[in-house]
Amino acid sequence: MDGLKSRAHVIVIGATNRPNSIDPALRRFGRFDREIDIGVPDEVGRLEVLRIHTKNMKLAEDVDLERISKDTHGYVGADLAALCTEAALQCIREKMDVIDLEDESIDAEILNSMAVTNEHFQTALGTSNPSALRETVSFLVMFLK
Repeated sequence: MDGLKSRAHVIVIGATNRPNSIDPALRRFGRFDREIDIGVPDEVGRLEVLRIHTKNMKLAEDVDLERISKDTHGYVGADLAALCTEAALQCIREKMDVIDLEDESIDAEILNSMAVTNEHFQTALGTSNPSALRETVSFLVMFLK
């Protein structure tokens, strides 16, 4: 970056969903002057992101990640991560009445009975919005004013 001592093998990378919100002084030559548009993941990309975020989750047999990837058009990685987290939280909320919060550990039987189901994902989908579409709508509203 401009104004800093040169160091071999050091690369500074920044990421944003809103490059136009970055101060133009930061985007000048010698600073953050290169842009790589990653874009919104397609169905295959969303499936891979879902697999990554559910690899350590116990999923019920009715969970169809391919179906969920079809139902999440416009979702970016952060949206999909939030979706998976919310589905897992739905599962935990269902078991809160049998979990003794005073204990230091949770009974293995309770843990083994917990699996994130398709219903948990559907509930999570009902409470989430794809940020790519949300940003497009807000941009169009601002543009049309």
